[in-house]
Order: sequence, then structure tokens, then C-alpha cells
Amino acid sequence: MSTFVLVPGFWLGAWAWDEVAAPLRAAGHAVHPVTLPGVAERAGDREPIGLADHVTALADLLVREDLWEVVLVAHSGGCAPAGGVADRMPERIRRVVYLDSGPVIDGGSLYDLWPPDYREAADASVVDGRLPMPSWEFLAAHGAGAAGLDGAALARIRERATPQPAGAYRDRLRLTGAGPALPQALVSCSFPIAQVRAMVASGHPWFAGLDGPNWELRELPTGHWPMFSRPDDTAALLAELARL
Repeated sequence: MSTFVLVPGFWLGAWAWDEVAAPLRAAGHAVHPVTLPGVAERAGDREPIGLADHVTALADLLVREDLWEVVLVAHSGGCAPAGGVADRMPERIRRVVYLDSGPVIDGGSLYDLWPPDYREAADASVVDGRLPMPSWEFLAAHGAGAAGLDGAALARIRERATPQPAGAYRDRLRLTGAGPALPQALVSCSFPIAQVRAMVASGHPWFAGLDGPNWELRELPTGHWPMFSRPDDTAALLAELARL
């Protein structure tokens, strides 16, 4: 059996993984969904909160729960802290799985990867150092579509989403180079895997470095939120990747 640490994307807490964690636990796996500082039930955490706080929170979890051979799963914006802790504590990680996301390079930030209009909209929307969740229409226009989600699911996510600390996407990730050598996987939900391979070959910054021998590339066709739209299939694919 495997040990999973599930890192949510922006605006989400550990609750986002409920429907993925249940079948994994039923199959005998140990599952640790994460709420990062500043969101969900931790929305009242001290200010300011930066990317380093998110990396440290993951590192503290690994130590506190004495976790080893971890399958570290990062959805969307959870890629930066996951990459940071994999670099800091590679001896505890079996595989890093990027779920409709990708690795952030040394010295890079998520803000760097956003197109100019997304950055401008984010800058204009920040309140007290936190970015509220944009409209579904805006997200879909920028590659984070909600395919597979009905009105009730959209409303539930919107109701429970909390503003994201701006430091999580503005701060630059500093890496030693230990993390990228680990076994890694990309599960593409928003793009066909053939398109991902073409973007890798073209040097697209979203997928820098995905052409190494330690990478598995998989496809799970749905929108950007597979833990809500295809939770059972997400759990099954994560379990499969854990066995590699």
C-alpha cells in the first residue's frame, strides 16, 4: 500500500480531496489531504503568507506524521510548494504527481507563467494580500475549464473557496536540484497528451523539463478540477502511478 500526500490548488483546502481520498483509503492506502496556510480552515493564519510557508507546512507534515515513500500529488497551483518540499526532502518522496499542473523551475514563480491579462486581473483583484477566486468564465478562458462539473458542484466549490495568499504565486521558488531527479508524473486533464508532448517539444514554459527519462505522462480527459469531476478515476490513476 502507498502513502499519499494530496496538495490542493489555489482557493481550496483538504476538503477538495474528500471524494478522491475515500476510494484510496478503502483500497488500504494512507492518505493525507493538505490545507496550506492561509486558505480554508487556515484562512485566519498570520499574514503575510508566502510560498516558503507553504513549503514548510508540507515539510512539517512529513516530519510530524513520519511519512516516507510518499506519493506527493499536486493539483494546479499546488505545484510550487510540492516541488519545493520534494527538493528539500527527496529522501521521503517516492514520486511526485502533477495533476493538471507542472513543475516550477528554480527561480521561477507561478506569476511568471501567467499571461499578461491574467496577471493584470490578479493584481487588480487582490484584497489585503489575498486573491479571490475569479469567475468560472475567466478561469475557463485561461485553461482552467470546469468540464464535467454540474451547477451544484460549481456552487459548492464557489461557496467553500477562500482567497489565496498572493505570496503563494508571486514568490520565487528556490531549488537545489534534488527534486527533479525523483520519479515524476504529469496527469493532463485540460489538454490531450499529444498536445502536451508538442508543448514539451516546443519548450513551452508550463512543461519545462518534462522530457526526461524519469517522467510518466498520462491523460485523464475532463476539466481542470478532476477531484470533483472524475474523483474515482483520479483515485484509480493515482494508485496506478504509485505502483510504478
